[in-house]
Amino acid sequence: MRTDDFSFDLPEELIAQFPPERRGESRLLVLDRRTGERRHACVRDLASFVEPGTLMVFNDSRVRKARLYATARDNGSRVEFLLLHRLGEAAWEAAATKLKRQRPGRRYLFPEGVEAEIAEAPIPSFPGSPPDEGRDGTRVLRFDPPIDEAYLERVGHIPLPPYIKREDGPGDSERYQTVYAKVTGSAASPTAGLHFTEELLDALRDRGVERASVTLHVGLGTFLPVRSESVEAHRMHEEEYSVPAETARAVARAKAEGRPVLAVGTTSLRTLESAWGEGGLKEGPGRTRIFIYPGYRFKAVDRLFTNFHTPRSTLLMLVSAFAGRERILETYAEAVQMRYRFFSYGDAMLIL
Repeated sequence: MRTDDFSFDLPEELIAQFPPERRGESRLLVLDRRTGERRHACVRDLASFVEPGTLMVFNDSRVRKARLYATARDNGSRVEFLLLHRLGEAAWEAAATKLKRQRPGRRYLFPEGVEAEIAEAPIPSFPGSPPDEGRDGTRVLRFDPPIDEAYLERVGHIPLPPYIKREDGPGDSERYQTVYAKVTGSAASPTAGLHFTEELLDALRDRGVERASVTLHVGLGTFLPVRSESVEAHRMHEEEYSVPAETARAVARAKAEGRPVLAVGTTSLRTLESAWGEGGLKEGPGRTRIFIYPGYRFKAVDRLFTNFHTPRSTLLMLVSAFAGRERILETYAEAVQMRYRFFSYGDAMLIL
């Protein structure tokens, strides 16, 4: 399968650079994947399209201020780091600008007198992982003194994606975070959840919709571009997830009673599909590098609420697996024609 099969033309002006004025006021394109019928609405009307009894599963990961700027000690150049996850008391795995120049032993000065050095040897991303597993495109930074979440809150920046062509501002601290975020650990927002307000969640509850949560800390596995010509050659980075026991029980009840499971966002979907095993959804922590593209057979998820995704991306391949490549590309073409807003701060889709 060719990566180019998942390309589409998108005018640059349709890439949302700011969130809508009010959360929940984005447009909503509703796609029936069986018939191909498309309807146009607003996210605030979502409850009217969700069947009573549906179990909606949300990703409650919270975005940390993971973008840090440093000065290289050897030549004074400015280097941008994106912290992906903590590896120990003082070590973090990070992506970096001009990655090939960030070699082991190179030292950097961060705000408040903190220093860091690229580690000489790689550190496993997770206990039990081989040292180089999932380490393509990242480095290990050792901080002196060690940094914590309070430090990141003071000096870090909201990690807006590269297609948002501006620096983060004060409003992004609130708007690039879901209203139900709980567990800090993501290097990017699970953006489908950005549309939800407390009022919309209440409307869904009043509709008879059940709510559950999972946690997947968004890292490179979610948003790294596909650079290989062949889809099958792409290698996903590993990401951490956790499924609470009550969520596993809720999914089991829904499946037993024939009620649909609706994943809010591709990260929720990837968590549910990763944690599905013999006998149903498995509770507890886990790690995933699941790559979903056409041909995949879904086991846990029946419906999907999601944003519009970038061309040639693993997320576009995922929704193509869920609804069919041709149907998705036709739907995206209609969204472009109707001037929908795309990507993280853009409009939304509900795939039934």
